[in-house]
Amino acid sequence: MFDYRSFALRRVARIAPHYLPFADVASPEVPLSRLLRLSLFQVTVGMALVLLVGTLNRVMIVELRVPASLVAVMLSLPLVFAPFRALIGHRSDTHRSALGIRRLPYIFRGTMLQFGGFAVMPFALLVLSGFAEAADAPKWLGHGSAALAFLLVGAGLHMVQTVGLALATDLVPEADQPKVVGLMYVMMLTGMIASALVFGWLLQVYTPQRLIQVIQGAAVVTVVLNGIAMWKQEARDRQRGSSTAPRPPFRAAWAAFAARPGAVGLLAVVGLGTAGFGMADVLLEPYGGQILGMTVGETTRLTAVLAGGSLAGFTLASIVLNRGADPLRMAGLGALAGVPAFLAIAAAAAGGSVALFVAATLLAGFGAGLFGHGTLTATMRTAPREQAGLALGAWGAVGATAAGIALAAGGVIRDIALRLEGGDAALPYTTVFGIEALLLVLALAAILPVRRKLFDPARRRAISAGQALPPGPRPVAGAGAPAAGA
Repeated sequence: MFDYRSFALRRVARIAPHYLPFADVASPEVPLSRLLRLSLFQVTVGMALVLLVGTLNRVMIVELRVPASLVAVMLSLPLVFAPFRALIGHRSDTHRSALGIRRLPYIFRGTMLQFGGFAVMPFALLVLSGFAEAADAPKWLGHGSAALAFLLVGAGLHMVQTVGLALATDLVPEADQPKVVGLMYVMMLTGMIASALVFGWLLQVYTPQRLIQVIQGAAVVTVVLNGIAMWKQEARDRQRGSSTAPRPPFRAAWAAFAARPGAVGLLAVVGLGTAGFGMADVLLEPYGGQILGMTVGETTRLTAVLAGGSLAGFTLASIVLNRGADPLRMAGLGALAGVPAFLAIAAAAAGGSVALFVAATLLAGFGAGLFGHGTLTATMRTAPREQAGLALGAWGAVGATAAGIALAAGGVIRDIALRLEGGDAALPYTTVFGIEALLLVLALAAILPVRRKLFDPARRRAISAGQALPPGPRPVAGAGAPAAGA
């Protein structure tokens, strides 16, 4: 009897590496099914990002009429925890427990923080919306509860994502670390696209009750998917659990990481580019609603467009980088694509063109995908295996901090320009889009000296001749290392 199931699985196994560029990271010891199951934590991260930055910011600004500056500050509250991503990564590198595991306890704690934030959020929205049952509650209670909810969800996101990515790198050889991290980020973008489409469908007819149901559902899905992701992923190491050797202090570990040539400059590039791509995250959907007349469902689906562009950019970058391209050149191309994208988004207001707005948003996402993969690959090459958590934490800390500052600044700039504008309702938004284009130009300028340190001709010639490398980070085979003479 013909086994259709085995035949189907064999066909999927053959085509997966072709359509999913990171699938070749799988091995008999760590099959693709296990990596995809682990990546479910990134799906919940993407879902939370869509809910916070996509749906809730538009609802709070447009439907609930909360000032954009206040919403931007709430969305940037996770910034409080962002700088601690490097510390969290370092602690998970050196954590000891009686069970001999080091990553899973932090993922579990982060999941509980996310769940707690989603549990508080509906009650905050009840107060902010003026719902009948909460009519007597003071407004400060709604603002305070919303701030607490955003803070808890953001803290959980940082912890889960940083340690989850470190766990993923633990499972594969050093040469495949950037590939598996890339796979995790593709899954996050996939989660963002799916969540945006689902939320857009559920909120086609907006009511406060429906929004609360969506948030409660997100809380349950987060716990379930993260639980599945963690199941039997980390092997117990009794020797690690019983070790009495002193753990290296964070300050010494960070000094060793920062001393690597180009490491600090690369983090500066990450900060400028992330701020450039992220400043308008809190404004894109209100811009579509107020200036271009888009509905809640349409603007929520806009997040899927942005994430789809990022997914395409990330996938293209992975293909090119695996052929030996320079990761910082890839990051530069991403920033270069972002400049005309944000200028086109601003220009969409002049003709009221929704099509131009959507196309420019897609291009902005594409540029962000190229930039993110390029800087991520370069960062992974600056750290030894024993500092994988610290390196990923530093990359995430700088990126999240820059994004948080940019979010808050974008909302404040919009509100200030709103008070000063003389009849042009689009001017507060287009001002922010112009600043984003300027930040990306600065990121392009910052990339040049970092590339000279990391990929100078002397290092390339030494690699080609098999000689000892000059001082600097050693390229990782198959992880985007520049080919000789490239």
